[in-house]
Amino acid sequence: MATDPYAAPRARVADVPTAAPGGDFVPEGQAVAAGNGWQWILDAWEVFKRQPGMWIALIVVFFVVFFLISLVPIVGSLAAALLGPVFAGGVIAGCQAVRDGGELEIGHLFAGFKANTGKLVMIGVFNLLAWIVIGVVIMVLVGGSMFAMMSGEPSAARGVASMMSMLLGILIALALSVPVYMAIWFAPSLVMLNDFDPIPALKTSFAACLKNIVPFLLYGVILFAAAIVASIPFGLGWLVLGPVLAISIFTAYRDVFYVG
Repeated sequence: MATDPYAAPRARVADVPTAAPGGDFVPEGQAVAAGNGWQWILDAWEVFKRQPGMWIALIVVFFVVFFLISLVPIVGSLAAALLGPVFAGGVIAGCQAVRDGGELEIGHLFAGFKANTGKLVMIGVFNLLAWIVIGVVIMVLVGGSMFAMMSGEPSAARGVASMMSMLLGILIALALSVPVYMAIWFAPSLVMLNDFDPIPALKTSFAACLKNIVPFLLYGVILFAAAIVASIPFGLGWLVLGPVLAISIFTAYRDVFYVG
């Protein structure tokens, strides 16, 4: 076939992530205003209100599936860690469908098993390995001293020291878990909607979260307070907060990675 010498040059796009419809995609993510952390939740609430019954049903099915998976000894816990991002990708696909004017369906929850499954599972592998490393670090730093204290005769001083070691372990776990959550937060969205490979998705998610520490702090404080309120009436409030939290990951992704 003849080539038009006057045609505009074409870039090689095989390795360039694709953009989900709507707005201009910012591949590296952008910093947004501090107040946007609250806006992510408000936007998620608006999405939830369109089909509250279906969103609640989808989240209930999600938790039931994960509960059944976790009942399988040893293998169940591993499978839950690996498949978490796959189901997250399905929820994100459902959010995108609603944004495009479609209707949410239970089938969206399993969309990650139809597209980019391997990439989403690899994010689960990273998640699993990261938590194993965190567990090993805590055991090395705290486990030895706790074992030494517990092996001696019980006393008030030993009890206080044991409690301090446990508190130190919790603080270390929280500190180490933050970068893990940052790497994973947007990764399923980037894989599912923009066809990122797993490692670039994890790196991009971490960098995007780092750019938006202040909005995420506000977002976290509001959700923490909401979680307390949702847990009071026998945890029934989570039937609403659960879907809103899931949707807010998508609304934050749209805000950070899209202009317009």
